[in-house]
Amino acid sequence: MKTSKILTGALLLFAGVNALAQGSISGNMETNFQYLLSDDKINAIQPDEKALLNSYINVNYRLAGFKAGVRLEGYLPRTLGYPDRFDGAGLGYRYVGYENDLVDITVGNFYEQFGSGLIFRSYEDRALGLDNMMNGISLNLRPYKGVTLKTVYGRQRFAFVEGKNQYGAGIVRGADLEVNFNEWFPKLSDHNVRITGGGSLVSRFQEDNNSEFVLPENTGAYGGRLALAYKKFFINGEYIIKEQDPSQDNGYIYNYGKGMIVNAGYSQKGLGIVLSAKSIDNMSFRSDRDAVLQDLTMGFIPPLTKTHTYNLVATLYPYASQPNGEVAFQADIIYNIKRGTKLGGKYGTDISLNFSTAYEPLKKTSGINLLDSSRVTYESSLFDKSDLLYWRDINVSVKRKVHKQWTIEASYYNISMNNDVLKLTDEKGIIESHIGVLDVEYKINRKHTVRAEVQGLWTVDNKDRGAWATGLIEYTISPDWFFSAIFQSNYGNPVKEDRINYPMLFVGKIWGATRVQVGYGRQKEGLFCVGGICRFVPASNGLSLTFTHSF
Repeated sequence: MKTSKILTGALLLFAGVNALAQGSISGNMETNFQYLLSDDKINAIQPDEKALLNSYINVNYRLAGFKAGVRLEGYLPRTLGYPDRFDGAGLGYRYVGYENDLVDITVGNFYEQFGSGLIFRSYEDRALGLDNMMNGISLNLRPYKGVTLKTVYGRQRFAFVEGKNQYGAGIVRGADLEVNFNEWFPKLSDHNVRITGGGSLVSRFQEDNNSEFVLPENTGAYGGRLALAYKKFFINGEYIIKEQDPSQDNGYIYNYGKGMIVNAGYSQKGLGIVLSAKSIDNMSFRSDRDAVLQDLTMGFIPPLTKTHTYNLVATLYPYASQPNGEVAFQADIIYNIKRGTKLGGKYGTDISLNFSTAYEPLKKTSGINLLDSSRVTYESSLFDKSDLLYWRDINVSVKRKVHKQWTIEASYYNISMNNDVLKLTDEKGIIESHIGVLDVEYKINRKHTVRAEVQGLWTVDNKDRGAWATGLIEYTISPDWFFSAIFQSNYGNPVKEDRINYPMLFVGKIWGATRVQVGYGRQKEGLFCVGGICRFVPASNGLSLTFTHSF
């Protein structure tokens, strides 16, 4: 009898392993390590642990329509500048689900987005230390051709403490319907017409635990979107209304919120034009009304600014979206002068022009009693702006291959930002800066490339920290090795003692799906921004190591 039970168990184990082997396993891993030193010159402090570590491994399994996955995370302790609510090691993400042509269901943790994200976006950005994943159930249906229905229900991740997730107080419920009309009317495609439309509804439930105000426990937001395209032209837009949502962000007022984004453009070979406009008023939407900074955000305010990559442009004066209110516009033009022409040269020339600006919305208080118990404090209209500038960026880049081995790109940026609003430094008022970049690449041969950058930044009237310069040289041995040296200097700081240099060295090696990078040097303090969302990073001096691998 005992032998029979052992044999049965062995057979079941073999069957399970054999079934597992029929599916596919994929994933990736990432480790970020820092060893930090004290540096009085830049106010960098060595932590008690000296060494800091963030580490992740994702494992996903699929068999027919079945899916499952986990992510193990470790913050031992968290790397510098990462939110203090991440600590310990354990299971940070797990899900099971099933998918076929009709249904896609996930139970556990998941990410999702409705439309442009104005009404709902659950996502992860490790560079920012942001992870507002959902914990609950996601049910997506495709009941008819061209129709997709998404539904979500659960709570958002708030923290990872002692190796365990903690979730926000509010319950998030939402649905999104999108229709591709070309699937219904195939003749639209024959006439080069493409039409899609959609609508979203999201609701948050949170108990009223405020002793001063009567707060709505259920707050809804809803809206629709439409995208049209004809041949080389397109236009799309989304409009959202948010019901009364008194919160920490808006000072517990009872105004409705509203947001609208419109994009239009034209594209053909050698020319691309995109025009965008955005109007946001009282659109901070969180699963906990008392949360601050980047915690428990449900909605996402897409920035209407160019994503810059050069060091001085991207790190010194970045723009952060203003969910309480902004009116913004952007124009982006990319043009290629044909090769073989007088202006285009032998290999052609690429020209990029970009303009973006943001203003304070006009909030009318005439006829409104600010002491009234309704706590509706102003009236506003879409795209009605005041004269108060938040941000303006005018930039142009010209890139030209002057020889089969030489490519040169020159760029100019004029950025004006209102530091009373963005609060990037201690300076008051408008900071206007001029930035120039020269980027030169030389291909030694098929595998060896050298690239160098020279960047300079000057502020008008030598405001804030004055003038900066950055030099970079990068050597690549494709596809395996890369080496780079960066030297940044605040040589024009009005305060002599703060004319500090920031040197950094990096070396990296790639083996197929595996990448290792080692760096050493100084890093200045400041805001680190991605997609209009920012976090503060303290100054540091020390060694960093990054390891990534996919399987």
